[in-house]
Amino acid sequence: MPETQTLTPAEELVATNQAHFPNESREYRVARNALLIEEIELRRQLERVASQRRSLPAGGEIPEDFQFASRTGPVRFSNLFGDKDTLLIYSMMYGQERKAPCPMCTSFLSAWNGVAVNLRERVAIAVTARSGIDRLIEYQNQRGFTKLPFLSDMSGNYTRTYVSAEDADVPGFSIFSRRDGNIRHFYSAEMSGAMADPGQDPRGGPDLDPLWLILDLTPEGRGAEWYPKLDYGHK
Repeated sequence: MPETQTLTPAEELVATNQAHFPNESREYRVARNALLIEEIELRRQLERVASQRRSLPAGGEIPEDFQFASRTGPVRFSNLFGDKDTLLIYSMMYGQERKAPCPMCTSFLSAWNGVAVNLRERVAIAVTARSGIDRLIEYQNQRGFTKLPFLSDMSGNYTRTYVSAEDADVPGFSIFSRRDGNIRHFYSAEMSGAMADPGQDPRGGPDLDPLWLILDLTPEGRGAEWYPKLDYGHK
C-alpha cells in the first residue's frame, strides 16, 4: 500500500456494510460495526508494518557458511536456498537437554507444514534444532512433517549467532536474502519476554501460529492458562 495513497475513512467503508443476522439486537449491530472499523484499521496497520519491514536497509552478511546435518548428510547454509533468493528458518526448542520437543513449537510447525507446499513456490524454508539429526528425523516422522526439511545444528554456531548468544533454549525465526551471490540477514523476530504487555504471554506481532489468531476470534479468546500439548490423549 503506497504511503501516498489516499484511503477512504474506515467509518465510510463500514457505512456500506449490509450484514445482518437473525434476531440480532440494535446494540449488537452498533457494537459490531464499531468493531469492523477497528478491524479495517488493523488491516491497514498490518500492511503499514509489512511495508516498513520490506523497506529495511540491507542487513549484515552472514559471518560464515554454517554447516548443518540433514537427513541426507552435511549441508551448508548457502545450499539451503536452492533456486530461491529468500530463506525462512525456524529454530525450534528441542535441544539435547529436552526430553520432548516443545509443544508450542510443534503447534507452529504443524501449521507451517500445512502451508509449506505453497510457501516453497516463493521461498526456501528450513527448521533447525540443537539435537542430533537422528532425533530430529524421528520427531519429523512421528508428527508427519513431510514438507519441512529438518537440520541439526549440533555445533551451535548458527543458533548462537542468530537465535541466542547464550545458547538458551528459546525459539527463533529469521529470514535471509541472497542477492548477487551475497547472503545477508534480512529479519529476525525480536520481541522478547521483557517486551510483553501486562497479563500477556510473550508473543510476536503478528503471531506466527494461526492457532492463536483463530482463538482470538472466539468468545473465550486464547485464554490465560491453556496451551497446546503434544498429545491430548484422544482415542
